[in-house]
Amino acid sequence: MSPDTQHDLSRLTIDRGALAARPRRRRWPWIVVAVVVLGALAAGLAGRREVAVETLSVTSAYPYQAVTVLNAAGYVVASRKAAVASKATGRLEWLGVREGSPVKEGQVVARLENSDVRAQADQAAANVVSAKAELADAEVSFHRTEELAAKKFISPSAVDTARARLNKARAALAQAQAAKRAADVAVDQTLIRAPFDGVVLTKAANVGDVITPFSSATDSKGAVVTMADMASLEVEADVSEANLAKIQVGQPCEIQLDAFPDERLRGRVSRLVPTVDRAKATVLAKVQFVTPDGQPDPRLLPEMAAKVAFLSREMKDSERQPFIAVHHDAVQGEGDQASVFEVRDGVAHQREVRLGERYGDLVALAARDGEPLKPGTRLVARPPAGLKDGARVKVESK
Repeated sequence: MSPDTQHDLSRLTIDRGALAARPRRRRWPWIVVAVVVLGALAAGLAGRREVAVETLSVTSAYPYQAVTVLNAAGYVVASRKAAVASKATGRLEWLGVREGSPVKEGQVVARLENSDVRAQADQAAANVVSAKAELADAEVSFHRTEELAAKKFISPSAVDTARARLNKARAALAQAQAAKRAADVAVDQTLIRAPFDGVVLTKAANVGDVITPFSSATDSKGAVVTMADMASLEVEADVSEANLAKIQVGQPCEIQLDAFPDERLRGRVSRLVPTVDRAKATVLAKVQFVTPDGQPDPRLLPEMAAKVAFLSREMKDSERQPFIAVHHDAVQGEGDQASVFEVRDGVAHQREVRLGERYGDLVALAARDGEPLKPGTRLVARPPAGLKDGARVKVESK
């Protein structure tokens, strides 16, 4: 091997002294950084994990629900209701009311054709006038006859004849007057009148229809209108005979109409129908409306659906206002430490609340942060231990 080759190979020799003198790099700071990053990722993943919860709704409740002994459903009906018709038969000539028209007792609401009976009434009236004139003449003749008989100018038989004529005239007048009353009644029967104060509910006939007392003829009508006394409106509710001992006459009630679900009306049991419906095993309870001024509520209409709560005691005016409440399972803590978890967009938001009266399973509450809790708001039921504000939740169906 040539000297030049040996010199080149000597350059490839590793200088171990130089390697020993070079300082070794420190790796532990990078390990710490990796641990911190992994911890942050784990915490982030833990924060994103959804907690399975059940929810309850905030509701609007009434204090009377705590003293309700029985609930029943029914309908608003009028205790005074009539299908107004005529005793006469004829064609309807005039109709003066329509649905919703208020009427007074004795008011003429319709009229049948009555030209023929009016003519008979006029004739009867003329007969009365004629009979009165005949009676007046008979009375004058009788008195004159008596004077002549007293002076012995005429025989007693002439007096008897005059007296007979007078009696006949009196009978004729009475007969004529009776005939006139009958004719007047016939005329009056063609006038259809309201039997009491009320409101027209339905119209069953139109001008030109034939009206008969019993609607026996083809294409004829019986009633002209149906009317009701709105002051007699009440609720008829079916009560199971098994719960009959829970109600009594005079018992206070709260009435909710489907037409006005956010309002409650005062009521009182007026009477119980003394018979049981065998098919339904129920007793009919009649509940009258109680108003401050004693006047009927103009919004009430027959056949409205109603729900009746029979109460154990009369409710004060201050106890008849609704309040915001929730089932006590949604509340954790007590006093100033009470709070709830509101669920919004899959996130639980802890809110401090102020607790009020408790009515059964419901407790009145109000948020302490100024933003009110509205009916329908979803709250976590029986919040699990460790649930934090801002935690993601998954609502499970019950």
